[in-house]
Amino acid sequence: MQPNPALQKLGFAHDDRVVILHADDIGMCQATMPAFENLCADGLISSASTMVPCPWFPQLAGYCRAHPQVDVGVHLTLNSEWNEYRWGAISTHDPASGLIDQEGYFHRLGADVHLHASLPAIQAELQAQLDRALAAGIDVTHVDSHMFTLLHPKLMPSYIQLAIQSRLPMLCPRADEAGWQEMGLQGDAALAAARITQQLEEQGVVLFDRIEVLSLTESTERIDDVKRLLDTLPAGLSEIIFHPSIDTPELRAMAPDYLCRVADYDAFMSAELRDYVRNAGIQIIGYRALRDLHYG
Repeated sequence: MQPNPALQKLGFAHDDRVVILHADDIGMCQATMPAFENLCADGLISSASTMVPCPWFPQLAGYCRAHPQVDVGVHLTLNSEWNEYRWGAISTHDPASGLIDQEGYFHRLGADVHLHASLPAIQAELQAQLDRALAAGIDVTHVDSHMFTLLHPKLMPSYIQLAIQSRLPMLCPRADEAGWQEMGLQGDAALAAARITQQLEEQGVVLFDRIEVLSLTESTERIDDVKRLLDTLPAGLSEIIFHPSIDTPELRAMAPDYLCRVADYDAFMSAELRDYVRNAGIQIIGYRALRDLHYG
């Protein structure tokens, strides 16, 4: 694949390794908030995104109003994956929308969203989430997708339309058909996604050469895992996604993967990892740089 054209536009060389260090799921629960605030003050982070339908979104919005320099986007949410802690649509409560499961919340799995949700309902919900974030005073830097549900050819046009009309960058891989297959799409879906990706790049939309999500199943040796991941990043634009939380009774009660979320927080707060990144020859940016690149 040719060098990512975004690098030169951003002022980097074609062989530079540029990465966004991105905290996901902020505002999902209370345990994410002190983790995010501490990372912004003393940790290793360059961007984050918030889940607008979740109960602790108002606290995140208040923090953003008080700290307008933070780089925060909207983690567009169409899934509610936990068993004992749920959230739902903010645009409708109508089951006919297909957004809502039998319990009255978002579907747990992306496949159910793809199967049941109507495109007009999805478009209305995505717009409602972005509008609520903007109305709450957040200087939204980008949009991305919870559980990558929107990275499917059925829903990608709605995702792309929202980003372009709102003049915001979005998280999307710079992937060919084989790359989309590695992300879980098969057959015609992988081919369709690859064609959409090619069209986006031809239109000058910034795409990511590598998107890595830190494990939510294995929590040990997290710092060493991140070091190895940084060492293997290719030239181009990458994003490393982590899910930081402090350890609380609430988090333990709701999230079976709480150990991984706490490990993410500890790793990106560590002086050891900060020092390693400082000497790794990697350029760290946030989404605001991508937004300014396109929309000034």
